[in-house]
Amino acid sequence: MPFDGQYGGIELENAACLLVRCLEAEGVDYVFGIPGDENVRLADALANSSIRYVLVRHEQGASFMAEMYGRLTGRAGVCSATLGPGAVNLLLGTADATANSTPLVAIAAQGALSRMHKESHRVIDLVPMFAPVTKWAARVNTPDAVPETVRKAFNTAQTERPGAVFLAVPEDVEGACPTNSLDPLPQNTVRADPPSPALVARAAEALTNARHPMVLAGHGAARGGASAALVLFARRLNVPVATTFHGKGVFPDDDPNALGAVGLMRHDYASFGFDEADVLVCVGYELQEFDPERINPHGNKRIIHLHRFPAEVDAHYPVAVGVVGDIAQALDALSVAVPRRFEHGTTAAERIRALLADELAYGRESEAFPLVPQRVVADVREALERDDVVLADTGADKMWMARLYPAYEPDTCLLSSCLSTTGFALPGAIGAKLARPDQRVLAVVGDGSFLMNSQELETAVRERIPLVVLVLVDGEYGLINRRMELELGRPSRIGFANSDLVAHAESFGARGHRVDTAADLLPSLRRALAEDAVSVIACPVDYTENLRLSDRLGALYSPI
Repeated sequence: MPFDGQYGGIELENAACLLVRCLEAEGVDYVFGIPGDENVRLADALANSSIRYVLVRHEQGASFMAEMYGRLTGRAGVCSATLGPGAVNLLLGTADATANSTPLVAIAAQGALSRMHKESHRVIDLVPMFAPVTKWAARVNTPDAVPETVRKAFNTAQTERPGAVFLAVPEDVEGACPTNSLDPLPQNTVRADPPSPALVARAAEALTNARHPMVLAGHGAARGGASAALVLFARRLNVPVATTFHGKGVFPDDDPNALGAVGLMRHDYASFGFDEADVLVCVGYELQEFDPERINPHGNKRIIHLHRFPAEVDAHYPVAVGVVGDIAQALDALSVAVPRRFEHGTTAAERIRALLADELAYGRESEAFPLVPQRVVADVREALERDDVVLADTGADKMWMARLYPAYEPDTCLLSSCLSTTGFALPGAIGAKLARPDQRVLAVVGDGSFLMNSQELETAVRERIPLVVLVLVDGEYGLINRRMELELGRPSRIGFANSDLVAHAESFGARGHRVDTAADLLPSLRRALAEDAVSVIACPVDYTENLRLSDRLGALYSPI
């Protein structure tokens, strides 16, 4: 006799309802996505739950929203899609999350198990497609597996090193009932162990014998809540600190030992500090954030690796001592164990910070129109509070924001640093605002990246999620232009035409602002940020400064 959805006379919920109860138990507040024919039961269950379903205009946008929500909360952001093309569209943000060490759970429908063995309409094998860009990818083959699968998915996504997980739910499984009445599994949080005293002692010995030590802090220090400990460590020992682009803000840029961020393709100011260093204390740094060859070209610097997990193997990252455990505790223990202060730290930082300050001063004083990018960065910094959130999309805008924008708190300047994905910032700003509703959120995007996902303006307007988008308009892919000029001596097929971007924004119900002089930008930013609405600012920018920067850095750099 076939199972009729009852157990002991009690009617059972289907797998979709059980899945949503499991999401609630994991503390999920939002699911970003677009439903389809094959997961209508999931959409219905979400509509009757405590979870807010944010309907988006493209599944790629949903994945970026979930990624930024996960990055700012530390809890896996959730995105969903139908099978086939809907699931494929989730792939980019899922890959971006894994590359950027961000917890995310992507859930997609799949064709019925009864047709998975053959060619079938809209069915492709999703699990092996997502496997290379996730920590775990699986198909839910029975309703009975839902509680265990969801708990494993969130535990896997959120455990260091965090990343994305993908679940495919066949349509017949979604509608079926488990064989027993099931409940979500309780959460278990993996805590970092204290660092080994023996390894701390070895690290202290290596650091004590250093001539010119230097710290490189990555995003793992932010995830580990180690910002305060890092500041105390640097001040006690007088050691200069640079961050990766992904780690911006984990060490405040107004600290006397701050060197700014490294990540530019060529030698930048902070790199001068690495040229002199003999010992590198790498705090929460992961190799995908920044190529270690850039800071250790000969592989001869001693590396002290402080993180929740061991370092990846690389010829330019020879770990002399690896201290695995709670990063803040490791820094505190190491700062006590080293019996000296280093005299060169503040001097090196002062030199590099003076170079960065000169660039920002040049920007503040420039009245050129279209605006120089330094003016854009200076005005954005002036318009935002210390804890406001800015997202810089991939392109020339990222290069200038990552290099020059002073960040003072962790995760207040967000970039796709490790996969360098274009088009993430506008949908990402929606996720960021939902994660931090009390902070103002600004997305800085190029005109190329803006039109990749500008349809999500309608999502923000409809869902009443206030944010500001600053579109830097130059009518070309400016960073590619720079690379072509450097490598080939000429650009090739990188220009394009734009719509009226102000009218484009207003057509979605957003507010539009146009910058017509250099003096217009700062008041436009302040007005838009004060509107508590969805606003777009179109600002012409002159990226000929890109090549001037390359020339200037080349002139400043002299190998030692």
